[in-house]
Amino acid sequence: MREQLTEIFTQLGLTGYEDAWIFQVFLVVFVTMLVNFFSNRVFRRLEMQLAKTRNVWDDILLHAARRPVALLIWVLGLSLSLELMKLESDSLLLTAVSPVRKVLVIVMIAWFLIRFIRQAEGALVSKDKVKKPMDQTTVGAIGKLLRLSIIITSTLVVLQSLGYSISGVLAFGGIGGIAVGFAAKDLLANFFGGLMIYLDRPFKVGDWIRSPDQEIEGTVEAIGWRQSCIRTFDKRPLYVPNATFANISVENPSRMTNRRIYETIGLRYEDSARIDGVVNAVREMLESHPDIDTKQTLIVNLNSFGPSSLDFFIYTFTKTTNWVAFHGIKQDVMGRIINIVHEHEADFAFPTQTIHLETDKPQPEPA
Repeated sequence: MREQLTEIFTQLGLTGYEDAWIFQVFLVVFVTMLVNFFSNRVFRRLEMQLAKTRNVWDDILLHAARRPVALLIWVLGLSLSLELMKLESDSLLLTAVSPVRKVLVIVMIAWFLIRFIRQAEGALVSKDKVKKPMDQTTVGAIGKLLRLSIIITSTLVVLQSLGYSISGVLAFGGIGGIAVGFAAKDLLANFFGGLMIYLDRPFKVGDWIRSPDQEIEGTVEAIGWRQSCIRTFDKRPLYVPNATFANISVENPSRMTNRRIYETIGLRYEDSARIDGVVNAVREMLESHPDIDTKQTLIVNLNSFGPSSLDFFIYTFTKTTNWVAFHGIKQDVMGRIINIVHEHEADFAFPTQTIHLETDKPQPEPA
């Protein structure tokens, strides 16, 4: 490359002057600016054309490559100008141009791959970009593993390019890993706890979870390698170490198939003759209700003789699992039960006590 530039500069007549290298450096920087300018125009034109297609992967590839390519052009251009300056200078700093350029090229490639993976993660979970979106938790786990692999690989390649022995580094890492394992056992426990969450998938991002063992309840916002973030219902973030989930029971209400209505209704004892009619009418109402899942267990029966009421209970399930919609359906069901009770000329009982007083019988007068 240097001989070709020297030949070009010779043809341009720039080597006959004492300070010809200044013009050579200026020309290289100017050409770098031109290449960067045309590169941006090409990327902009390609983005406009690819935006018209349905394939999202070409857009992701172009977007991921745009900034690394621009920076790579400047790295190559400036390093070449520094190489020209090194011919006229004996500075020790300029001797590091070649290894620094190699390192920066490796970093640019790793940056491009990481940007591509990050963009691909967003596309795989988006309903607008793919027909069958993947689970966000699974995509996040795979993306983190790929990014970690790229970082480790690029680091080893950089060390190899700088003249370090990778085998020695790996051997040192194996010995150091044992020491780190003992010193950071809690960190490793959280790491493997997060790995088990990704593999077993007891919950995913967006699920509502709670633990009967601890005061943990809320919506999962993020699952990291060390801890998971849960947004409680009072909108406070709760950060739970992943190792905790290996030792507690976790309930996932988000995966329920139905929501249950279980209520006990008490009628007055004086309405005992009407209890059969009320119970049968309530059962018929639930069986014909459009929001009640009749394929699930449905029970309406007299249950107990209470201290001040005849108690019957309803046990049924709604079709929806939405929390807000469920309460609307439950209100409608309870309102219909009120109407049924009143239609049968019965009423609801409330805690009362009846006191019977016996009057003294008159004693016969002695004869």
